[in-house]
Amino acid sequence: MNINEILTKCDHTLLLQTATTSEINALCADALRYKTASVCVPPCYVRQAAEILKGEVKVCTVIGFPNGNTTSNCKAFETREAVENGADEIDMVINIGALREGNYDYVRDDIIAVRNACKGKILKVIIETCLLTDDEKRIMCKIVSQSGADYIKTSTGFSKSGATFDDVKLFAENVENGLKIKAAGGISSVDDANEFLSLGADRLGTSRIVKIAKEMGI
Repeated sequence: MNINEILTKCDHTLLLQTATTSEINALCADALRYKTASVCVPPCYVRQAAEILKGEVKVCTVIGFPNGNTTSNCKAFETREAVENGADEIDMVINIGALREGNYDYVRDDIIAVRNACKGKILKVIIETCLLTDDEKRIMCKIVSQSGADYIKTSTGFSKSGATFDDVKLFAENVENGLKIKAAGGISSVDDANEFLSLGADRLGTSRIVKIAKEMGI
C-alpha cells in the first residue's frame, strides 16, 4: 500500500498523560487532512474530538486504560459515558491478571460487559501481548473471537513493548468469526506499517504515519 492508503487504516493516536486541548485540536485537524480511520483520544477529550470531527472521522477512546484491572462495572460506565459523548469506537484493556491465573470466564464476561455498554459501536480488545505467553495469546484469540468484539488489539503502547510481526501473525492464525486485528505501539515507518497490514492487521494504532506524511510534504 502507498502511504495514503495506509493512512486510511490508521487510528491517529494521542494518549499521553500530558495531552492538552490544543494538541487534541491538532490531532483532529491532522485526521481530517489525511483521512485517517479515526482519532484515538483519552476519554476526557471525546466530546471535544466529536465536535471537531462532526462524523467525518471516527472518534475512538480507551477504557480501563492502560492497566485493565478496573472492575467490569467501571469499564461499562466508562464505555456508556464515552458513547454518550460521541465515541464511535472503544478500545478496552482486558484484566491481564485474571487471564494469567486462568480465570477465563472473568476475562470473557469483562469483555461482554463492555460489549453490552457499547450500543453497537466498534469494540477493540487490547490484550497487551508483551505481558503474555504465546499460549495465553492463543487463548485470548479464542475468547475475543467468541465475545462479540470486532477487533483484537496487540498493545496499549504503555507497557514493555508494542506490536510485533510475530504477534500479528499469531493472531491471524488463531482468530475466528471474522474478528479483525489491530496492531498498536511502536509502529514507526511505512515499511513496518505495510508489513503489519500484509500479515493480517486491518488497523494500526500510531501517530507516526501522519508525521511521515508531513515530512514527505503530502
